[in-house]
Amino acid sequence: MVERIEQVKQVSEDGRTARTSEVVDRPDANKAAGQTIVARVVWYIAGVLLTLLAFRFVLALLGANRSNAFADFIFGASHPFVAPFFSLFGYDMSYGASHVETYTLVAMAVYALVAYGIARLVTINRAARAA
Repeated sequence: MVERIEQVKQVSEDGRTARTSEVVDRPDANKAAGQTIVARVVWYIAGVLLTLLAFRFVLALLGANRSNAFADFIFGASHPFVAPFFSLFGYDMSYGASHVETYTLVAMAVYALVAYGIARLVTINRAARAA
């Protein structure tokens, strides 16, 4: 559906006022707003997930004690998201020792790219009209 907007301009020349009007067609504002909302929701979910994975990476890097409730929550909540990447570089099950989880970094990159792709896919129609 196309929304029609009438723009009215008033021009003053030598004390005279001329009035012109122009009708502009623009894409449905509700559709564009819906696309923006969906893209923002996708980025919000991706932001929460990437923050969780960043906490996991830092805790593993610093050798966090898994018996701590916060560390256990972070490792437990992020485990399903990094599990597909365990066999990429080798999975070290030792806790309490500082180590670099490269698979967590790869998971963060993959999820960021997936979120970017979904957000672009949702708003691709809007971007094509702007060009």
